[in-house]
Amino acid sequence: MDKEFFGYFAAILTTVAFLPQLIKTLKTKKADDVSLITLIMFIIGVLSWIIYGYKISSLPILLANLITFILNLLILISKIYFSKR
Repeated sequence: MDKEFFGYFAAILTTVAFLPQLIKTLKTKKADDVSLITLIMFIIGVLSWIIYGYKISSLPILLANLITFILNLLILISKIYFSKR
């Protein structure tokens, strides 16, 4: 099996894993159960993966982490927005 398959497979699974949290947060308009510190640390880690993926020209790493960054940024924005209501 091609090594790129595993990269794309992992990218899809780890990226899609955040959709349920984002959907739940948007539906309930609550994100109290999401740790702010963990979310910020995770986003910084994902940014590091984006830089790494770019530097080594790895499309699976780059794409997966760009999408994961966007999803988690939306969760962070929702958490901040909904906590002020």
